[in-house]
Amino acid sequence: MTTAPGSLTATSAPDRDESPSRLRSWAGLLATSVGPIILAFIAAGILLAIIGRDPIAFYRDIAQASLFRASGLQDSITRMAPVMLIGAGLVVAFRGGLWNLGGDGQYLLGASLVAGLTPGFMTIMPWPVALILSAGIAILAGALWTIPAAMLKARYGLNEIVTTLMMSFIGVAIANMLVKGPFKGPQMVPQTAVIPPEWMLPSLFGTSIDLGVPLALILVIVVHLVLTRTSFGTRLDVLGANPRAAIHLGIDVPRLTIVAFMISGGLIGLAAFVDIAGVFGFMRSDWNPAYGLKVVPLVFLAHLNALAMIPLAAFFGILSIGGDYATRRADLPSDFLLVFMGLMFMFMVVTQYLAGSPDARRRWRPRARAATPSDADHGASDA
Repeated sequence: MTTAPGSLTATSAPDRDESPSRLRSWAGLLATSVGPIILAFIAAGILLAIIGRDPIAFYRDIAQASLFRASGLQDSITRMAPVMLIGAGLVVAFRGGLWNLGGDGQYLLGASLVAGLTPGFMTIMPWPVALILSAGIAILAGALWTIPAAMLKARYGLNEIVTTLMMSFIGVAIANMLVKGPFKGPQMVPQTAVIPPEWMLPSLFGTSIDLGVPLALILVIVVHLVLTRTSFGTRLDVLGANPRAAIHLGIDVPRLTIVAFMISGGLIGLAAFVDIAGVFGFMRSDWNPAYGLKVVPLVFLAHLNALAMIPLAAFFGILSIGGDYATRRADLPSDFLLVFMGLMFMFMVVTQYLAGSPDARRRWRPRARAATPSDADHGASDA
């Protein structure tokens, strides 16, 4: 290519266009992150109107219960802690193209061990040591429970969606067995012994917000820095983008797969510790907040960015705390919140499809016939 006399002006054009391009990129991210939430609110409002409920009153009840009451606001902030930790754990796995969908089993195993062992620890060792030990056990339980699925993925290429879900079912069952069996407390109902309030995580500034919230915030920032500023994060991104390329670059893919899974499970186990040692103080049989699958849409709304999980965790806290009150006021089952999450997930897919390039949308379009050599030639020319 020859250089035109006005080449200096031509080369400076990209610099002038850089700012609008960056604005368009941020606008696209905002549309695919906030857009599904707004559309879900609109669709849920229409559904409420159809079944004879006032959507304005319903959303007003959510805001009043979770934001404009001191206790509700504190509960919403407290609810952020496990969501941030679980979200950060899922971000680690998903960035590597690894589908850790066994969060419920990892969480409940950690929760049952914390609830069952912590009261005993408190009687034989100092309070801070007992809490640190309980946190370590929860982290270890969540991390170790990912190893079977991670090994099967790393060594034999088995689909981790299936294996993590199966391990989750087993983990939930084992947690219930522990609560009904060796960890059962003196109460008539099957639950663990209650951790005395003075032995739980300390509250902040005389509120009901416990130490788990700043701990979760710090760890989310650490996860973000590790994923964006270290070679581990770079290797994980390469693995998620192209496992074959990762192998050719000399990355130990099996080892990286296992490590990523264990970090993911460990953070989910820590979320269980924060909930039990900071909020509940015990665990009852058949209890399952089902965070694992509820947080998945938020992770994708965050575009696999750990820092973006902070505002989305705040949104989840407001929706869950205020939503419980609003559904009771509207005489609706609490499952309505799951309907909202499903609508949000659906609109997330739609908005990302619409925000994609024409080439990306063509790839989503179903083909009416089998590919031919001419199609392959055409695809090669496009590339």
